[in-house]
Amino acid sequence: MNHLKTLLGLLALCLAATAFAAEPPLKFGVGLFQPDKDKNDATYRPLAAYLETQLGRKVELRTVDSWEGLAKSLANGETDLALMGPWGYVLANNEAGAQVVSTILYDGKPEYFAIMVTHPESGIKSPADLKGKTFAFGDKGSTSGYLIPLHYFMTQGIDPDKYFGKLLYTRHQAIETQVAQGVLDAGADYNRNRNAMIEQGLIKAERSVVIWQSVPLPNDAFAVSADLYRDAAFVARLQRALDGVGAALKGQPNLLPAHYTGFVSRDNSFYKPIRDAGLATGKLRATR
Repeated sequence: MNHLKTLLGLLALCLAATAFAAEPPLKFGVGLFQPDKDKNDATYRPLAAYLETQLGRKVELRTVDSWEGLAKSLANGETDLALMGPWGYVLANNEAGAQVVSTILYDGKPEYFAIMVTHPESGIKSPADLKGKTFAFGDKGSTSGYLIPLHYFMTQGIDPDKYFGKLLYTRHQAIETQVAQGVLDAGADYNRNRNAMIEQGLIKAERSVVIWQSVPLPNDAFAVSADLYRDAAFVARLQRALDGVGAALKGQPNLLPAHYTGFVSRDNSFYKPIRDAGLATGKLRATR
């Protein structure tokens, strides 16, 4: 009997391994949340490994260095799963039917804030003082770095191309660094990035002055391609795996970066404020 149990166990393992090898790997795209690609890959590799174990399917991680690029890769089939900014998600949903399954939690909350920052010598106290100054947006796939501040400027009757002395588009980390150094007068960012850069010693808190903050915005989306979303059983397994990240962090604290505490299941309606801003700015086509 014991020999039979052993044989059955080995057979089950062989079948599981065969099934694991037979299915194509899941391509998991992650936005550039860290200062560089190597650090980003190292940061999110544990999450990819966790998902691989939970889903019983190989997961291939890759960092995509722009939010716009990640949205396009999810839309064109180069990416199956993505941890991405809210605006990038809305673009991918609008253009190719990608669907959010969960939202990441930061200090237990599913929301964050867009901000604008300056340095203490700039004399800038609010966005009203930005006329003629140098200003940096993030890339055009960024929620806090582009869409939300652009929407705010539009509500104030400001055309950024005419309002600023010089207008740039660059990465969030570069914005904070160049503002703190006084190379830029001001720029758009998000509170989570600013907090992380201060904690990591990449900028000094006194060199980064917040002059504007948005209303609460939905946190980054964990999204799947339209094709994968049609597989209800897979989506349910994925959501269970993501729901379990919070508990798994107790034994594996490096599963997510500092302050990130897990995921909560959310659907497309949670991202309506971002969609509304996209439509209001004319950056989103009303196709659905």
